Amino acid sequence: MAPAFSDGSGRPADVLIVEDDPIIAIDFEDRLIGFGVTRVRTVGSVTQALEAIAGRAPDFALLDVGLIRETSFAIAERLVALKIPFVFVTGYGADERIPPEFAGQPRLQKPCSSDALEAALQARGT
Repeated sequence: MAPAFSDGSGRPADVLIVEDDPIIAIDFEDRLIGFGVTRVRTVGSVTQALEAIAGRAPDFALLDVGLIRETSFAIAERLVALKIPFVFVTGYGADERIPPEFAGQPRLQKPCSSDALEAALQARGT
């Protein structure tokens, strides 16, 4: 079940982007702000993401599957434990190896359209 957001918009107020490419991260951030998200935080590694989540849990997260020399699956496990919705983002499509426990998790293909990103945000990973 997706969390209810206090502003009543159906959009998360605080989104965590986990993306190691700064250009892609900036693009996601700009589009999310354009959709009405009030707080967007961007990190580029598993350690930074887990620290950001521990400091303040987001309402929603976009997880690049393949980060530099690591994957975002440890972050996904933490988000599942906290019941925080998220979407995997990948440039590798169906070839990306997703562990079975995340096989049903929503994915966005990079590059993704603004419509697809907004739909994922509205669905809140449900």
